[in-house]
Amino acid sequence: MLTFHIEKNVFDFIIPAGTSRGVLNHKSSWFVKVYKPKDPIPGLGECSVIPGLSPDFISDEDYEKRILKLCKILSDFEFDDLLWCFENQFDDQFLESFFQENPSIRFGFEIALLDLKNGSRGIYFRNDFVNGKIRIPINGLIWMGNEDFMKSQINDKLKMGFTTLKMKVGAIDFNTEIGILKFIRQEYNSENITLRVDANGAFNNGNVYEKLLALSELNIHSIEQPIMPGNIELMKNLCLDRIVPIALDEELIGVHEFAQKISLLTILKPQYIILKPSLHGGIKGSKEWITVAEQLGISWWITSALESNVGLSALCQFVAEYKTSLPQGLGTGSLYSNNRDSHLHVSEGYIMNGHF
Repeated sequence: MLTFHIEKNVFDFIIPAGTSRGVLNHKSSWFVKVYKPKDPIPGLGECSVIPGLSPDFISDEDYEKRILKLCKILSDFEFDDLLWCFENQFDDQFLESFFQENPSIRFGFEIALLDLKNGSRGIYFRNDFVNGKIRIPINGLIWMGNEDFMKSQINDKLKMGFTTLKMKVGAIDFNTEIGILKFIRQEYNSENITLRVDANGAFNNGNVYEKLLALSELNIHSIEQPIMPGNIELMKNLCLDRIVPIALDEELIGVHEFAQKISLLTILKPQYIILKPSLHGGIKGSKEWITVAEQLGISWWITSALESNVGLSALCQFVAEYKTSLPQGLGTGSLYSNNRDSHLHVSEGYIMNGHF
């Protein structure tokens, strides 16, 4: 028998975060604590949601109600059996379907169980990142805002030693966005600074080629989700034309079965995929996407879904299970004024663990 405890935290952004879905001032996470019998120290996991993007989030009340219902069901499991089910498959079809359709909840329970397995010390995967022996390259994220604000962020990130920057595009005037990218390229060529852009599906059939051609003149590394998901034929052509290398993100949401993942990536053949375990099937689902991508010669990287330091630490350790040199989207630990304590450190465009 296991015991579960759920705690909601609301995190406050130090600076309002401008996204294509509006400006975020606060963000909620639900923390899962799981206890073994007679063990007072729980494993800790985080269920993080982004309203408007997370497929399993409708409202705070609905989300918490479903988590609490789940805790009652899972309390009947033995620890080893439950961990095996998360790593493989649930015999119970309701639970298997539930965790496919609720990736952020899956991720929170997965990492809580992994933490408990490893002694409830914030260790989710035992590797050299945990031991402080390796560091992971990350990109510097530029939030949307007016031109001066975005240029200020760029200068700050460059002073901090970042060599890969990721900028959102498609929400403000496109000519202004191009101007900001040109501002970077006037000082730094593609050998010095790598530029990634994320459109969050903002372009359409009528303008996507024009906008990609404009971006291509600035030696852009990749564009994330240039059009809305579901337009398979157009996305296939964009990936094939490679005016700017395509990275898929939202396109992968809701694709659960391994065979479906193979089919989608085989048809579209993107240059990159970007995985957020809280959106793309948790740890198990992300492992499947990575397996398929690597078999097809598609590169990948991991980004956070604005998790606090709890989820962010688990993501860093997960990335360290693989040999990849691409900068990851894991530089979100300094977003909140009331973040949880952490031994993660960011320096010169790298994230590292200073605990062990």
